[in-house]
Amino acid sequence: MKRPAIGYLRVSTNGQGKSGLGLGAQQEAIARFAEAEGFEIVGEFTDVETGKGTDALTKRPLLAKALAAARKNGNCPVVVAKLDRLSRDVAFISGLMAKRVPFIVAEFGSNVDPFMLHIYAAVAEKERAVISERTRHALQEAKKRGVVLGGPKLAEAQQRSIEVRSAQADAFAANVLPVIRDIQASGVKSLRQIAAALNGRGIATARGGTWAATQVRDIVQRTSAASATRLALTGDEVEADEGVIMAALRRAQRARTTKA
Repeated sequence: MKRPAIGYLRVSTNGQGKSGLGLGAQQEAIARFAEAEGFEIVGEFTDVETGKGTDALTKRPLLAKALAAARKNGNCPVVVAKLDRLSRDVAFISGLMAKRVPFIVAEFGSNVDPFMLHIYAAVAEKERAVISERTRHALQEAKKRGVVLGGPKLAEAQQRSIEVRSAQADAFAANVLPVIRDIQASGVKSLRQIAAALNGRGIATARGGTWAATQVRDIVQRTSAASATRLALTGDEVEADEGVIMAALRRAQRARTTKA
C-alpha cells in the first residue's frame, strides 16, 4: 500500500505562474520520486510567491495549506522537487522544521535526515554570498583599471554579429552549391527534388536539419548574388586598369610633344 504525501510547487513570479514555466518540471520530478519511493500524492499546492526572507511563510498561503493538508493525512510528508522551492534561506528552513511536518526533497531522496537539509541550505546560502562578493570585488577592480562598465556598444556588436553570420552562410552556400550542381547535372531540376536528393545523400542544412525547397532556393540565390558581386568588383577593377593605361598613354604623348 502506498504512503500518502503532499506535493508542493513554487514559481517566483506572476509571469511564471501564468505561463506554467517551471511547474511541469517540478511536477514530473515529484511524480518520479513518488513512483520510485512508493508514495501517493494525495494533494498538490502551488504558490506564486517569493522565496526570500525568514517570514516567507506569510507570503505563501498555499504552503500553509500544504502543511495543514499534511497534518490531516496523518502528518504525512510534504514533497518538493528541489530545496530552493521551499526557500533559499536557512532560517526559513529551520522554521519549517519546527512545524513538525516532515519535508522530503525529491532530488535528495527520502532517506536524507532533516538535519542535512539545514546543511544543504547553509552551503547554498554561503555559496551565493561568496559569488556575490567575488562579483562585487571584480567590478571594483575593473573600475580601478579604467574599465567602463555598462553601456556596451550594442549597435556595433549587433552589426558584427550579422556580418559573422552572413559570412558563415556564404561559406556554407559555397560548399553546398557544387553538390547542388552535381544533382542538377544528373537530371534533377525542381527545388523540391534537389532538396530530397540532398537529404538522400545525408547532407544536413547549416543548422543540422533536413532540406526543403525554400532552403535550396536560398542557397542558389545567395551564391548567385555573391557571384554578381564578384563580377561587379572585377568590372570595377578592369575600369581602373583601363584608366591607368589611358593616363600613361597621355603622359607619353605629352612627353613626345615636348621633345618635338
